[in-house]
Amino acid sequence: MSEGTLYDTVWDRHAVTELPSGQTQLFVGLHLIHEVTSPQAFGMLRERGMEVAYPERTHATVDHIVPTGDRERPYGDDAAEEMMRELEENVREAGIEFDHPDTGNQGIVHVIGPEQGKTQPGMTIVCGDSHTATHGAFGALAFGIGTSQIRDVFATGCIAMEKQDVRRIEVNGELGDGVTAKDVVLTIIRKLGTDGGVGYVYEYAGDVIENMGMEGRMTICNMSIEGGARAGYVNPDETTYEFLRDTDAFEDDPEKFEARKAYWESIRSDADAEYDDVVEIDGSEIEPTVTWGTTPGQGVGVTEPIPAPADLPADKRDVAERAQEHMGVEPGDTMEGYPIDVAFLGSCTNARLPDLRAAADIVDGREVHEDVRAMVVPGSQRVKAAAEAEGLDEIFREAGFDWRGAGCSMCLGMNDDQLEGAETSASSSNRNFVGRQGSKEGRTVLMSPTMVAAAAVEGEVTDVRDLEPVREVRA
Repeated sequence: MSEGTLYDTVWDRHAVTELPSGQTQLFVGLHLIHEVTSPQAFGMLRERGMEVAYPERTHATVDHIVPTGDRERPYGDDAAEEMMRELEENVREAGIEFDHPDTGNQGIVHVIGPEQGKTQPGMTIVCGDSHTATHGAFGALAFGIGTSQIRDVFATGCIAMEKQDVRRIEVNGELGDGVTAKDVVLTIIRKLGTDGGVGYVYEYAGDVIENMGMEGRMTICNMSIEGGARAGYVNPDETTYEFLRDTDAFEDDPEKFEARKAYWESIRSDADAEYDDVVEIDGSEIEPTVTWGTTPGQGVGVTEPIPAPADLPADKRDVAERAQEHMGVEPGDTMEGYPIDVAFLGSCTNARLPDLRAAADIVDGREVHEDVRAMVVPGSQRVKAAAEAEGLDEIFREAGFDWRGAGCSMCLGMNDDQLEGAETSASSSNRNFVGRQGSKEGRTVLMSPTMVAAAAVEGEVTDVRDLEPVREVRA
């Protein structure tokens, strides 16, 4: 087993006891909740006459079902309105802070935690959502959990978990033009497989990761689960600290910040830490990457040929054949030129301010293709407000994008933002499973925000490196 890693240190500092099952009872520092996975857990508490043990360590938002268009109450969708009302009642009774849409702080749970400074290095964080790994970008141990586990955390402030092995993934070298964090993580998943991380947490390191901003690190950690890992994290450094310094948690309390920083430094992986596995990837070899199939691991560089199923490992061939039939692609072709109907810029993976800026630089001075419907869904109300302050909304609107409110939106199609029939989506989200975006006949091609922007204006999957900015790019 690993020794001296951030994972080992934070795990040991939060371990309460070893359980008869062999699991460890871990104390939870932050419990994030939303409207879809929490109602049943609150109901279980009521059945037992129990209360939330640590409401001050619990924080709520609404994201999965909230409309991104008309938000007048009651919502047009009866199920969405019911879930919203239940969440409002539950958090009021429990005394839990809630980023209601009326507050201006509402957004996707994995966007609001970091932007408000609630997510911090060395914490244990849980949420009833698989992409909780996002928070590992700050050097936290962050896990997605199920409804019964949400109940346990409500009742005790703890969770029972099995310790995992640690794989260090080093991405070294220098990324080329047009290559982003999304391309890096799609490449990692492509190389290691969607089940390659089973039994592991991933520690991301190397020149590429160290030179990346927090938003890029969040994108990579967000998709750890797509690679089968239980969690993913990056050791905290000056980039982390500078991000946190300006958040709500510390902007008015520099002394508190300096005290916390000393602790954050103490939980970094040791220079001589031992890992269960180490993988090295040359960042200079990565190009803009898109998916050709129906899992995030079925990816390829935009100029590379789609693989023939016969050339894949035996256990991957049947899945590849079905995926290629569903997507209507042929081995040997490239994804460049693959037609799209919808361009979706959003999700907890890629809907932060730098993502929107980068996409706006591509569409600025251009128009969305006449056969494409395109939408931008900011990750939070704060992101939306900041983007509007910079005039990004006008750039998108002038190009023909629909500028919408904050939420999960078409990432999983639980509100009205869905694919229709056999539409094909160029999507900055994290999953391309059949039916994920609302239609079982629909097709999803995962890519970076800039690649989504390029596809939107060209009407097909396009190598963003071929599109020169029409107007001067913002600094």
